Amino acid sequence: MNDNNPPQKSATASKTPTAQSSRRDLLKKSALAGAGLTILPTGTVFGQNAPSNKLNVALIGVGGRGQAHYGTLKDENVVALCDVDKVKMQPGMDTFPDAKVYLDWRECLDHDDLDAVLCCTADHTHAFIANWALARDLHCYMEKPLAITVNEARTVRESYLPKMDKLATQVGMQRHANPNFNRLREMVRDGVIGDLKEAYAWGNRQIPRDGYLPDAGGAPETMAWDLWLGPSPYHPYNPGYIKDRAGCLEWNMFWDFGIGQMGDMGSHTMDLLWNVIDAELPTSIESKTSEKFNPDVTPVELTSSFIFPANDWRDKLRVTWFQGGAMPKSPSNWIDLNKIGHGVMFKGTKGFIVADFGSRLIIPFGNTADLTYYESRTEDELLPDLGNFQKQWTEACRNGKPSETACNFKYSADMIETMCLGLAAFRAGGKLEYDPVAGKITNNKDANQFLTKPYRDGWTIAG
Repeated sequence: MNDNNPPQKSATASKTPTAQSSRRDLLKKSALAGAGLTILPTGTVFGQNAPSNKLNVALIGVGGRGQAHYGTLKDENVVALCDVDKVKMQPGMDTFPDAKVYLDWRECLDHDDLDAVLCCTADHTHAFIANWALARDLHCYMEKPLAITVNEARTVRESYLPKMDKLATQVGMQRHANPNFNRLREMVRDGVIGDLKEAYAWGNRQIPRDGYLPDAGGAPETMAWDLWLGPSPYHPYNPGYIKDRAGCLEWNMFWDFGIGQMGDMGSHTMDLLWNVIDAELPTSIESKTSEKFNPDVTPVELTSSFIFPANDWRDKLRVTWFQGGAMPKSPSNWIDLNKIGHGVMFKGTKGFIVADFGSRLIIPFGNTADLTYYESRTEDELLPDLGNFQKQWTEACRNGKPSETACNFKYSADMIETMCLGLAAFRAGGKLEYDPVAGKITNNKDANQFLTKPYRDGWTIAG
């Protein structure tokens, strides 16, 4: 069987040009309201799920994490499915029997009359698929991380910014929908710990690796291994990269396929901090570890510190990321931060906040309970709940306000570029000074090589 031939289906999602144009026009009509036209809100006459309201979506990465999105996608027109593994394709084919199937995401993105793409592939293809989608004016939901190098993050952001008023984007940091994200932002901004001075985040989910896995013979005939590798340098097939026991943790520790903890739970945990601090990009980065550098594998234990310029509500800020057992000092001898597997801490002039995704603890200096200086918000003043994270994206594709998704490609690219700079500092072995406008390290020219990675011939991020 040829790995490049997808499973055969009896039906496709093709439509006539007239039907395509009419449906896409209906999706875009909200943008015409400013021209004096009266447009009924989505779902007013025919209901929220009327055919003319539905998006034509391609799901790339159908098995594994992709299955978590089936519920959301059942409310849309899934017209294309893409997965390099025909076995993992099957649940999607069963759920969306009218979708055309592909093995190669490059072909999938050229499917007729797409509106949007939802991508759940391996990390090393994320920035490529995102950038190709933007080049085709497609709304895009990309699982985290958005990128695995500084240059990938910058490329996607540069493609997105000119189109942010017409394309809805979201990176799959779905924990952002937890109300605790808003509560932390409100409390820090409203001064519950005084003026913000430092912030910390940590995570502890990784599987140590020694090096790239040995050749285990050819891939099964149901899998297009070359397409799984995509733009990354060639490595022989080994099922250890992709077995389902730990999902992405099987492969994301390898430099050619991911960025380890920083791109895994680190994306979720740093998001909890990032949502508060209103940062863009750091100007100084320093990383340290007790581990020796491994050219194959990202570090398990790491501490990375970032200096962010002041903004209109806070001074210059140091943010420190810890992973693999490294931890910040606890603000109190009765708080064991090690019991918080993935958490954040904010230090201000009047105390600390320690939090995880669902809870928070205020610790005033002196271990007192005096918070008389702080006035909490009324119910009406609270930031609104985000609601369903995936639905926020699909609705943004329709409602004429595409840039209002919580984790759009500007917010998310800034965050993952920062994390990748921490890994660049680790590889460079010293403190780095960074020009965020030019995207260059200024005090160590050799370290700029760590802002990118090698790619195979025949693959380009330019869509």
